[in-house]
Amino acid sequence: MEILRQIKYKPARVVGGYTDRILRVNLGTRDISVQGLPPDFKDKYIGGRGYALKIIWDEAGREARYDSPDNILVMASGPLGNEPGFPGTGKFIVGTISPLTDTFIDSNVGGHFGPLLKLAGFDALAVTGVSREDVVILVDGDARTIGIAAAPVYDKKTDEGALSFGQRLLRDSNGGEYSDSLAAVTAGQGACNARFGVIHSLFFDKKRQRIRSKQAGRGGTGTVMRAKGLRGIIVRSSLSKADGNNAVDRQGVRQAGSQLRKVIAKSDPAQLHLSAWGTTVLSEYMDKFHIFPVNNYQYGHSPDSSRIFASVFLDRYFSKNIPDGCYYGCNLACAKGAENIELTRGPRAGDRVDIDGPEYETVGAVSCMGIFDPHFVMEYNWYCDEYGLDTISTGVTIGFFMECVQRGFLSAEDIGYELNFGNMEVVVRLLPEIASGEGFGRVVGQGVARGKEWVAGKYAARNGTSEEAVLSELNKFAMEVKGLEFSMYVSRESLAQQGGYGLALKGPQHDEAWLIFIDQVYKEIPTLEQKAAALKWFPLIRTWFNATGLCKLHWIDVRNPEAANTTEPAKNLPTLAHYIRYFNATTGSNKDLDDILDDSERLYLLQKLINLRYGKGTRASDQVPLRAIGPVYFNEYESRAEYYDEWLQEHLGTYGLPVSAEERHKLLLEKRTESYQQLCNLVYEKKGFTSDGIPKRETLEKFALMDEQAGQLLSEFMV
Repeated sequence: MEILRQIKYKPARVVGGYTDRILRVNLGTRDISVQGLPPDFKDKYIGGRGYALKIIWDEAGREARYDSPDNILVMASGPLGNEPGFPGTGKFIVGTISPLTDTFIDSNVGGHFGPLLKLAGFDALAVTGVSREDVVILVDGDARTIGIAAAPVYDKKTDEGALSFGQRLLRDSNGGEYSDSLAAVTAGQGACNARFGVIHSLFFDKKRQRIRSKQAGRGGTGTVMRAKGLRGIIVRSSLSKADGNNAVDRQGVRQAGSQLRKVIAKSDPAQLHLSAWGTTVLSEYMDKFHIFPVNNYQYGHSPDSSRIFASVFLDRYFSKNIPDGCYYGCNLACAKGAENIELTRGPRAGDRVDIDGPEYETVGAVSCMGIFDPHFVMEYNWYCDEYGLDTISTGVTIGFFMECVQRGFLSAEDIGYELNFGNMEVVVRLLPEIASGEGFGRVVGQGVARGKEWVAGKYAARNGTSEEAVLSELNKFAMEVKGLEFSMYVSRESLAQQGGYGLALKGPQHDEAWLIFIDQVYKEIPTLEQKAAALKWFPLIRTWFNATGLCKLHWIDVRNPEAANTTEPAKNLPTLAHYIRYFNATTGSNKDLDDILDDSERLYLLQKLINLRYGKGTRASDQVPLRAIGPVYFNEYESRAEYYDEWLQEHLGTYGLPVSAEERHKLLLEKRTESYQQLCNLVYEKKGFTSDGIPKRETLEKFALMDEQAGQLLSEFMV
């Protein structure tokens, strides 16, 4: 690669989980600098999501958009990332201004990139500016150099693919061989043309002897990366990963890790079997409880769902007897993959490829399009990865347009071909169109929020009606909030999950408040008060995981048997105690759970302020589509009429049910909408917000966030 700019540097030593250094790269000016952090910075903002939030709050102006030179692409781990002695420590955060939501988005991703960046001397990398040509950033902790290089030009097939390009890049950067001392992030062709492009985290898996990938999938992080002219980032460090955080109390770290591994080894085989089946195991649970998205969330169950349950992928595709952790030391090992799979459809039909996944969310994205073919799931997974597209947003957006056709809002003439639920061939046709920005794929690549505007314009012009009236109808089943497409859970039978989606600051992504299991499956938060309390507590503890560099699955998806003896089993506090001991042992702190929650609340409020700055922070932005609340159309009501009538009778008290099914359906939607608004009121109160969802002055002052910028925002919104 042609080096365009390079500096020498001295890697900072990791001490107590931190280097107290941020690497700054401006691609427009090609300036490279190392920023030292003040001693109290990590105490206030922790790492990961916290560092990304603080940098963007301070430096991205109100006019910043995803493709602005002053938008910042932040990649940051946290103090607990990079510890093979504790499970699930390979995570890092990608934070930026989203092309979909036009406000802050962060996406949590695994692999080796975050740990190696820390070993190379940096807690975070912050990229600004826009390059005039495609470039690659090179961070070499061994050679002690940081450079910007012209992106290499390979063959056309390799250049277009996020996976192919990254694999070649890693091999060629190491003399033709792969090494676990190198990792990369890349973005593909789809990120150039769709708003939901992903960033791939690529690393060498010694057990499989191949490059594997994880994705920062939500919100268009890859689209931002390619808008900056950035094709990839390579980081190298040969420092030992064992005890790589140089913990203050190494014995304490080992003890906490050993205790958590014992819980996982004992409990996971008796519960979800994530170590055997990966997250695909959730498909069967979701379908059983009518949570599995079918035909754009019209239904939560299908008689065909069993065709894509976990056992199918384990029997036919997943490589068996290979521990599949995202990073060293993880005995949950749920990151499944498959080798030598033949593609039977699309432009690469006949090729044999290695596939990482599918995760549950990808399986749900395919059922959302009405498809229940396991081999298609594998192919869809690979094509989205190679093009660099978010499997969730892709599937939900296509599902939305399929329903627009179903309900007469779009025709084949509008699209150029038939687009109907269950049609695998048309999806395979659409994927390269989305990636290249051609044909109808150019429209689909804009996502649901912008797609419904396009549909409304087409339909209104053809039928002589107002676009506003059409949008009102489309909004009922356009599955997005704040511009982000829903992740793959049908929420209409879980009030808590409705709030988890609507009140999530980044939009309806389950990593902020995944409450559907404890609400709808375990029924552990039955009252409105309990649901509202959960909608304050769970986002805060999940924020902490995203700030410290940890995977949440070991805590939330593996229930510690001792949790049953606590007053709130859903919080899984005995396992959470292992994490707090690990944090204190690593950093030398002496924090308890309340301290952890306070640290997280500061970050949560900072993200709320950023949303306000970009116009997405009020009650209006927390409203969910009607389908997230109840059955929009009569066919949906009929599919679960007995259940819905029972719910309605419970909420009517002594009043009898209406005689006609149509009247019961209408009343059901009214009552459920009322319940959602009541939930919002109670959650806002618990969070210290006004009834319009604005943080009160005293709430911000408690966390020392009432600076000049925050004060100006409050004065604008509190009329």
